[in-house]
Order: sequence, then structure tokens, then C-alpha cells
Amino acid sequence: MTTENFSAVSVATKANVYFDGKCVSHSITLADGTKKSVGVILPATLTFNTGAAEIMECVAGSCEYKLAGSAEWKKSGAGEKFSVPAHSSFEIRATEPYHYVCHFG
Repeated sequence: MTTENFSAVSVATKANVYFDGKCVSHSITLADGTKKSVGVILPATLTFNTGAAEIMECVAGSCEYKLAGSAEWKKSGAGEKFSVPAHSSFEIRATEPYHYVCHFG
């Protein structure tokens, strides 16, 4: 099931803009202190590095992703998730806007 909304959150009003605007997100903090980001990746192929482990949840659109050390591209669409280990990286390519929630930790 895709996350449709969050209740009782604090939202950073300044956007996180990466890769010349190809990825734009906002950081949110839930009432219990849990941090997430919600955003969109526009058509592009991008590489992200992780500090904490991440779960990328697709809210709309689709992408292909490749985890560090893998040669295989995998697909992820609306309602699907993929996990990225801490202190790692992943490539993501989108041919349409990919709307996501990034769950940290």
C-alpha cells in the first residue's frame, strides 16, 4: 500500500534541490521524531549516496534502479519499494516523473 499522507508532521519549507533541479524533495519530521523526505525525480539518470539506510517508496510514476555493486537494473512502480543499505549508493533512472517517499533508517 502506498503512503498517501502523513499526520502531525513538521515540514521544511525550503526544498532540497539536487542535480540542477532533476530531483526536488522536502524533509519532514513525524511527531515521534522519525525523519523522511518526499519528492519527485524528473526524467534523468542520477546517482545518490546514502548515509543511513533508505527505503524508497514509489508513490506515482516508475523508475529503474541499480544498487552499488550490482550490474542489474530493477524496476519499481507505484506502490512498490526498494531498500538501499547505509553508507552505499544507488543509481536511479526515470523516464517519467517518479514521486517518492524516502524512509530513513
